[in-house]
Amino acid sequence: MRRIAIHNLATNMIVARTVYASDGRILLHEGIALNKDYIKRLGDLGIISIYIRDKFVEDDNIKDVVSEKIRVETIQAIRDNFYELEKGRRLNTKRIHTLVNNLIDELLINSNLLVNLADIRSFDDYTFAHSVNVAILSIMTGITMQYNELQLKELGIGALLHDLGKTKIDVNILNKPDDLNKEEFEEIKRHPQYGFDMLRKHDDISLLSAHIAFQHHERWDGHGYPRQLSGEKILEYARIVAVADVYDALLADRPYRPSYSINQASTIVKRMAGTFLDVNCVDAFLSNIAIFPIGSFLELNTGETGVVVDVNKEMPSRPIVKIIYGKDRHPLFKSHEIDLSKLSTITVKKVLTGQEISLLSNEF
Repeated sequence: MRRIAIHNLATNMIVARTVYASDGRILLHEGIALNKDYIKRLGDLGIISIYIRDKFVEDDNIKDVVSEKIRVETIQAIRDNFYELEKGRRLNTKRIHTLVNNLIDELLINSNLLVNLADIRSFDDYTFAHSVNVAILSIMTGITMQYNELQLKELGIGALLHDLGKTKIDVNILNKPDDLNKEEFEEIKRHPQYGFDMLRKHDDISLLSAHIAFQHHERWDGHGYPRQLSGEKILEYARIVAVADVYDALLADRPYRPSYSINQASTIVKRMAGTFLDVNCVDAFLSNIAIFPIGSFLELNTGETGVVVDVNKEMPSRPIVKIIYGKDRHPLFKSHEIDLSKLSTITVKKVLTGQEISLLSNEF
């Protein structure tokens, strides 16, 4: 399967991954054939890309690091908690602890997997899905950094609630499609303080978890906010969450831009290491990301073109590729697979765009 923008969808394409709302409702079932009404409805809901079935990659080959059930339940719970807070009620900390324990259990079981998929979310559901993704990515990084169970739990809770302070921000500012003015940006910059103040009132939330909300916008070079902390003065938990926060924001479709690809987002995060982000945290983070996810179309330095059918945990940037086009992109009579982790002379020249893939698929 592959992720495709709404404007490139066509009738009779088959949905490869169920699309959910943040309240757990199913918007489109896996396996359903698209029609004009479905495509229009997706656009009306602010969803601008979905996964469709692809003839080159079996959907069963793609395993997520967290089950769909756990992911949907966690997004729904975060949504409910945020809405309760907006009404002036308290955080359901018991439920938060259970959610994080479930995420840790799943991620420890699936620690041999790489992140291959970007989730599908509407503009209105961005904060809820983002919170869950940042928690998943942060816990994975903590596992790589050999954190113990207590550390993983503190990290996970802080990551899941890192944007809690946004419940105090006007939703019109949060979802503004245009550039923020100076006053609006200053208000956005208050959300770490708001989140910290809210979390430290709860006795069963670690003060270290609360400091993740406080510090996740601090930057390694001291140019972050709210206190312009730098280097190791920033809590390591917060440095991890900063990486996950930036990465997941890049993967999201936003009102003002489409999502970056996993490869593009990984490259941007890598470039930020040593200035905005901690190098060690970036390295640990990226070791869990399939730089070229299953379903990616790659042009190799040999002139051949293929699709990624599997990834290597030990070498995330050297996947297994099914070669389906020879030089000059002529379709091969018989495809074959190569493992780039075992072929050092073969490199990825280019990742094909959605339009290029559509042209190739039509020729095959």
